[in-house]
Amino acid sequence: MALAKHIDADELVAKLHDAPHTQRGKHVHAARAARVAAAGSGGGGSQGDNDIHPYASRYASQQALTKHRIPKDGAPADAVHQMLKDELDLDGRPNLNLASFVGTYMEREAEQLIIENLSKNMSDCDEYPAMMDMHARCVSIIAHLWGAQKGETPIGTATTGSSEAIHLGGLAMKRRWQEKRMAEGKDTTKPNILMGANAQVALEKFARYFEVEARILPVSEGSRYRLDPALVREQLDENTIGVFVILGSTYTGHYEPVEEISRILDDFEAETGVDVPIHVDGASGGFIAPFTYAGAGFKWNFELPRVKSINVSGHKFGLVYAGVGWIIWRDESQLPKHLVFELHYLGGTEESYTLNFSRPGAQVIGQYFMLEHLGFNGYRAVMENALANARLLSRALEATGWYRCVSDIHRKKGDFAYDATKVDTPFLASERSDAYNAGLPVVAFTLTDDFHAKHPNIKQAAISNLLRAKQYIIPNYPLPPNEEKTEILRVVVRESHNLDLIDRLIADICSVTQALIDNEVPDLSAWQPFSHSVEKEHQSLGQKDPRKAKRPMSEGIHRGVC
Repeated sequence: MALAKHIDADELVAKLHDAPHTQRGKHVHAARAARVAAAGSGGGGSQGDNDIHPYASRYASQQALTKHRIPKDGAPADAVHQMLKDELDLDGRPNLNLASFVGTYMEREAEQLIIENLSKNMSDCDEYPAMMDMHARCVSIIAHLWGAQKGETPIGTATTGSSEAIHLGGLAMKRRWQEKRMAEGKDTTKPNILMGANAQVALEKFARYFEVEARILPVSEGSRYRLDPALVREQLDENTIGVFVILGSTYTGHYEPVEEISRILDDFEAETGVDVPIHVDGASGGFIAPFTYAGAGFKWNFELPRVKSINVSGHKFGLVYAGVGWIIWRDESQLPKHLVFELHYLGGTEESYTLNFSRPGAQVIGQYFMLEHLGFNGYRAVMENALANARLLSRALEATGWYRCVSDIHRKKGDFAYDATKVDTPFLASERSDAYNAGLPVVAFTLTDDFHAKHPNIKQAAISNLLRAKQYIIPNYPLPPNEEKTEILRVVVRESHNLDLIDRLIADICSVTQALIDNEVPDLSAWQPFSHSVEKEHQSLGQKDPRKAKRPMSEGIHRGVC
């Protein structure tokens, strides 16, 4: 193999430019000065660069946009817009980002409404009463979707996303635990909380930021890669402030068994007198389970007295652009008064329980638009379509014989096992989701053992990389600790992923896989697209191998894609 040496691109550009940087752009500035002089003498010249074609400005070839220091002089808006637009062309296409749960489509009327209200601040409640009314309506609508109980008064708020909502829910559980312990004269210095190793990183962040011991329980194939109820009981004690239960794992889309865990906590209270609550992380499932025919397959919401709070991301399957989440407590008694601030601001008074103050209100308006526009049946149609397309993709992948699905929403309800002998005759009894296993419209798949045996040199990461060349973003990563030897590729099927796109995706996955088989070489995983930009180096610590994490899989929670 030929030797190669490092090339500094910035140095190369500086050396090979038409003129030294001290002379760069002088002819453009001279022309500008001449136009200004002509305008001043009545010659009708231009007033600066504003009417120059963007690619005729100095930023097209003479001068780069500044990157790390503010420039001395500004630049015409059209030129800056075009230069930034061109740089952003290097980004992937949002709709082909199949790694993300976050929505990338809203109808024109919704976008227009959001743009019209971009300047509104949720903290200015007295100035924007109509927006605050819409906020209150959203809380009420979502609470009813989640089984609000008669005699209770649900209370909640919009957040910037599920991460903030999870922190608020966990903090309320911690404070209720502290208040109860203090009233009993007991120690309050050793709180702990339970979650599965498949939990999204926001859950571990709560524990670390708010000084709660995170008891992270291992997952396994037997537990379907989610929180294992069999391990919950042995980890409970009088210092357990609660259990995070996930309605839709980001790994495989499985719903964790909220009702079963609730029964375990009921039995624990009967034995010990210790009341341990549940917070349901419904970041994605909170807007899917209420609408689909399959539901969650069990009780999961406020119908269970043990469930005290639930969060959801409006910007995921709530079908709003990024920037809005929700948390709701089953009753106002579950939100400790000590955590609620009464704010006297700009002539008004409001009660606030959030981690930040100013935040955009446009997405809240967008959420209300979607709830009113689609209604229950509209949301049901969107979610059922997404699940149907996810089932089709799952069946097609298994039918190739190259892949098996770790997710199981395409299998008959109650059937969770992959059977290679049945991939040619999949279960097709119904178009409704209630005939199949409940879960998120997520397809998590991996190469079969048979494929690995026949093609030991083909690495699964190469499939992700080659699909990236076709503009699809499909992550390849290991399952949680205990199961990390299995790597999965994962596709999140969102509302904008229609049948035509699924058809093309299936064809492209097949063609990429066949190309690897036809051109098998010792190691294709070496081709790893990653950014060497100065910004990337400054914003992260950086490792010698950019594919390797700083900590081993056995430590903590390792989610980067949600």
